[in-house]
Order: sequence, then C-alpha cells, then structure tokens
Amino acid sequence: MQPKFCTDGSIASSKVAPLKESPRHLSMYDPKSNKWSLVDTCFPTHHLYFDPKNPTMLWTSAGGPGSGVVGWLDTKKYLETGNEAASQGWTPIVVDTNGNGVRDESDTKLRAAFYGVTPSTVDDSVWGQSMGIGFARMAQPGYLMRIIPGSNPAETALTEVFVPPSPGYSPRGIDMGTDGVVWTPLASGHIASFDRRKCKGPINGPEAASGKLCQEGWTLYRMPGPQFKGADEAGSANHAYYLWVDRYNTFGLGKNVPIAQTNGSESLMAVVDGKIVDIRVPYPLGFFTKNVDGRIDDAKAGWKGRALWTTSGTRTNFHNEGGKENRPKVYKLQLRPDPLTN
Repeated sequence: MQPKFCTDGSIASSKVAPLKESPRHLSMYDPKSNKWSLVDTCFPTHHLYFDPKNPTMLWTSAGGPGSGVVGWLDTKKYLETGNEAASQGWTPIVVDTNGNGVRDESDTKLRAAFYGVTPSTVDDSVWGQSMGIGFARMAQPGYLMRIIPGSNPAETALTEVFVPPSPGYSPRGIDMGTDGVVWTPLASGHIASFDRRKCKGPINGPEAASGKLCQEGWTLYRMPGPQFKGADEAGSANHAYYLWVDRYNTFGLGKNVPIAQTNGSESLMAVVDGKIVDIRVPYPLGFFTKNVDGRIDDAKAGWKGRALWTTSGTRTNFHNEGGKENRPKVYKLQLRPDPLTN
C-alpha cells in the first residue's frame, strides 16, 4: 500500500501526479554500520544514477512506462532527516507542444518513463530513454528524453523527446560523455550517438511530441554480424542490453568512448573514431553481461593500474560452459599496449 503522501496532494509531486502504486522502491546499505535502510518511494524504480554535478541527488528510472513519471531522491536530506516524503519527488513527462517555453495545460503529456537514466554532464538536464512497442506494449516508439527540471521540477519540468532516424529504432540503455554527447544501443543493431548541439531549429512546438525535430543530431554505427533473413533494413541481428561511456579513458581506448554490452556476441563493443571495436571474451564460453564500470586504481601504473569490471548477466549460468557446476563470475578486463606486454 502506498503512503498517503503519494496521493493526497500534501507534497507538490502528488498534487500534480498522484501515484496509487509502485512495484519497486529504493534501499541503501551503510558499510560502517552494516545496516540496510529501505526507502518507500511513491514512484517505481529500476536503474539509478547520482548527478555528477550534485552528487547527493539520485535520479531513477521506472523501467516500464506504466507510471508515466520520473522520480528522484535527495539523499542528503533523507540521511539528515529520515523523512521520505520531504526527500523524494517526481514529475510527469510533459512536452512543450505549444512552444511558449513553460509548462501549462495546453502542453502534451506522454505516457512514458525512463528505462535508462543519466544526469547531464554539461547542464542541469536529466536524460533517459523509454522503451519501444516491443517492451512497453504501447503503440509509440522508443524515445531519448531530456528533462529540464526548472525551479520546481514537479510543476515546471519540461521534456524534449527524440526518436532515431531509419533504419534505427528502439533505444535501450543510455549514458553520456563529458562532452554532452548521449549514446544508446538500438534494437535495430546499431550503437547510436545523439548530439543536441547539432539541432538546427527549435525542438518545441506542435511537432515536438513526434520526436522527429532533430534528426540531424543522430549518428548510427552498425554493429558487425549478420542481419535477420528477410530484413531489408541495414542493421544487424546483433543487439545490446545497455551501454556505458568511458569518460576518463579508464580502459585505454580514449576519452568518452561508448562501450555496449552485446548480448548476442559474447563481447563488449566500443565505438572508437567512428569504427566498431569488438572486445571479445573467449573463455569461459558464454560471456554475457548487462553492464560494465571502470576503475583507475593507480593512474601512474599505465594499463596495469586501470581496468573495466563486469559480471555474469544471465540468470541461467548452468547453460554456459561448465554446466550445472558453473557459477556467476566477476570479470576484470585490461587492455595491454601489445599482446606480449606483461
């Protein structure tokens, strides 16, 4: 059962968008005390991302589109007060279709929500992507979405939406480089970038909800591999679940290099200088991961002091090499200058 403040209008968010249910919430682990705290959020949660410019603000995605909102938690306020109602908020997805630059009743509300989420590295906006028809079971495309919170996000936030040009469709997963370029893998078998700085015209107004006002902002990179038989579009049967941008050259391929987790090819896949680099993990067989992260332990130690880290992403490890004796694994990936370096 939802707390009363989720629906009674006692906080700004529930006045604007009361939420009657939330299937997934937040939890916090404190390693000093070895204790867990459970945070009862009115909004559903899935992926999480702390704002790099405001590191106590936690933005969340909802996963599916059912709630139609994007939620956040002020972790500093929560830790100081323990007040769940005062520490959280959410906003519906509202597109400025009347073009006046402010949110009002004549704008368009979309029944969508974030699956992936990433606060911007260059301004106060928050980016996410919504799922396409195959996941959302709704007759609308998958979007990239940019929320501009405004002074009181529950009441002032506006959203820009963008759909990839053909043959691309259905983004899943999102991250951003320090240059403000957004990256996402597409179900069409592409890794795509979106650079809002390339937009030549306004991206609000009557056509804004279509998502097609800045097609020039997109660049698509086809994943290697075969295409499905009978599929005419120039994509690939390869696909990725999520994507992570190496903002600080942690792995060694360069700064702001996107790395996708390709479910179908037992590898990680990067885009370097416009070309696909396949980072294959040949052994043990069945490498399948859902995301990666990077860590620089010693910046002066060259490749030995830095690595990518990832884990087994499948629920059925017994289908991989080793059979029923197989167990989930943690993988550490490092890029040597040449194969003979030790």
